[in-house]
Amino acid sequence: MKISLRTALALGIAVFAISTSGPLIAYAAAPALALAFWRNAIATTVLAPAAALTRRAEITALRRDREIRWSVLAGVALAAHFATWMAAAQLTKVATATALGAAEPVWVGLIAVVLGSRLGRGTWIGIIASVAGVIVATGADLGGGSSQALLGDLLAVAGGFFAAVYTVLGERARRRASTTSYTTICYGVCALVLGLGCVVSGVPLHGYAGSVWLAIIGLTIGTQLLGHSMLNYSLHEVSATAVSVLVMLEVPGAALISWVWLHQRPTPLAWLGIAILVSGVAFVILGSARDRRPITANPEP
Repeated sequence: MKISLRTALALGIAVFAISTSGPLIAYAAAPALALAFWRNAIATTVLAPAAALTRRAEITALRRDREIRWSVLAGVALAAHFATWMAAAQLTKVATATALGAAEPVWVGLIAVVLGSRLGRGTWIGIIASVAGVIVATGADLGGGSSQALLGDLLAVAGGFFAAVYTVLGERARRRASTTSYTTICYGVCALVLGLGCVVSGVPLHGYAGSVWLAIIGLTIGTQLLGHSMLNYSLHEVSATAVSVLVMLEVPGAALISWVWLHQRPTPLAWLGIAILVSGVAFVILGSARDRRPITANPEP
C-alpha cells in the first residue's frame, strides 16, 4: 500500500497528538473530572457554531424521529469513559493506563458476542492474549504493593469498557447523524454530565494554575480535535483497519513521553503485560477485519 507524504504526515501528527493525552492528564495538577469537563466543554464550543449553521435541519429531524437518543447515550458513555480513564492516568503509570484503556476493541468484540455475533478464531486468540496482558500488567502493580496504582489499573479497564460502549452507541448514531451533528451532541452531553458530576462531588471548575489550563488546551486541541481530524483525513488513502492498528502506537508513544517528561518508568513485568496486551488488541482488530466485522480502535477522545 502506497500513501502520500501528506497522509503519512497526518498519521504521524495524529499518533503523536493522541499519545500526549495520558502524559498531559498526569502532569495537570487538577481533578480528572474538571479536566474532562473543560476539554469537552471547549470542544463543544468550537463545534457548536458549525453545527448551528450547517446542520440545524438535520438535528431537528433527529430530534423529531427520536434518533438523537443514540448520540445522547453515546455522550453519557463518553463521560463515564473520561471519568474513569482520566482518573486512572493520575493514579497509575501513564503507560499502563494507556494500554489498558486501549483494550477497547476487545470489549467491543465481547459486546458483539453478547448481542449475538460470532467471532472468528483469530479474534478470540487476540481477546485471550489481551486478557492475559491485563492480568500481567495489573499483577505488576499488585506485586509492587501499590493499592493506588492497582485502583488506577481497574479504573483504566473500566475506561476501556465505557469507550467500547461509546463506540457501539456511536456506530448506531452515525447511521443517521453526520460527523458534525454527532460530535457536537455527544461532546455537549458529555460536558453536561461531567459538569453535573463536578457540582455533585464538589470538584471546582476554576482557580487552577496557568499550567493546568495549558494542559486542558493541549488535550482539547491536540487529542480531541487535531488527533481525530488527522485520522479521519487519512481514511481517504488508508483502510480503517490499518488506522486502528496504527492507533495502537499511542501506547509506546505515551510510555516514551511519560518516561522522558514525567520520569515514569514501568517495571519489566509491566512492560511485558503491556506488550502482550497491545499484541492481543492488534490480533482482535485484524481478526475482526478478516471476519468482516469491523471492530476498530477508537482513539482516546
